[in-house]
Amino acid sequence: MIIYSSVFKTLFVRRPIVSSILFSSFTQKMVLENLSSIEKAKMLAAYKAVDEHVTGNMVLGIGSGSTIVYAVNRIAEKVKKENLQILCVPTSFQSKLLIVDNNLSLRSLDECPVLDCIIDGADEVDSDLNLIKGGGACQTQEKILAYNSNKVIIIADYMKDSKRLGEKYKRGVPIEIIPFARVAIEKKISSLLGGALELRMGKMKAGPVVTDNGNFVLDWKFPDDKHYNWDKINTQIKMIPGVVETGLFVNMVDAVYFGLEDGSVKKVDSK
Repeated sequence: MIIYSSVFKTLFVRRPIVSSILFSSFTQKMVLENLSSIEKAKMLAAYKAVDEHVTGNMVLGIGSGSTIVYAVNRIAEKVKKENLQILCVPTSFQSKLLIVDNNLSLRSLDECPVLDCIIDGADEVDSDLNLIKGGGACQTQEKILAYNSNKVIIIADYMKDSKRLGEKYKRGVPIEIIPFARVAIEKKISSLLGGALELRMGKMKAGPVVTDNGNFVLDWKFPDDKHYNWDKINTQIKMIPGVVETGLFVNMVDAVYFGLEDGSVKKVDSK
């Protein structure tokens, strides 16, 4: 584990606890009783991963998505209960707000260029622990932090556990692109790899989704009747001018925690 001790001491300033969402064991039980099976699974996976990987004096990457909300709640609880010193680096505007709202210490990648661990979610995980990420259009920052982390931990519910990518997640691989190159990129990917490409449109706004970086997202719905070398596919797409990043995370994950329907958590370590 790499710790920038001098940097850590300089950067860490304990924020006053104003209002954080904390769960006692009693509250956790009450919350679980009122959650759907999917939400229970997310919460259990998040809590298990945080309990096993979050310690004091660490730089921690905070992922994005619905499962991460439970992880940040648990981190805030541990920080208060155990008086931990943790610096949190966000992957998105959403995770930045989660860090601030839970009174955790917010830092940037510029301040903490190497992370001890990142905890993040996934849209789908295959049997080799390859991921599709980017349902929330945050895949570029998520991949940057994952690449610069000593340990990458993924938390997910049982519906994200697949034998192969595309088995359950049907929205395709998110690809962040420069808006100027959209049409050219669509044509190039179609000719190289087949499938269908769709510009992701906003749900609560007119026009396309715009990422935190000011770019567009194409969702590549790849043919599901083929066997893919995802490392090669990722490289092919990334080599197209105008492509910023893909939502394919290949050979990057150390462990995945799946919350199951029966209330247990399945941990899968990288091979």
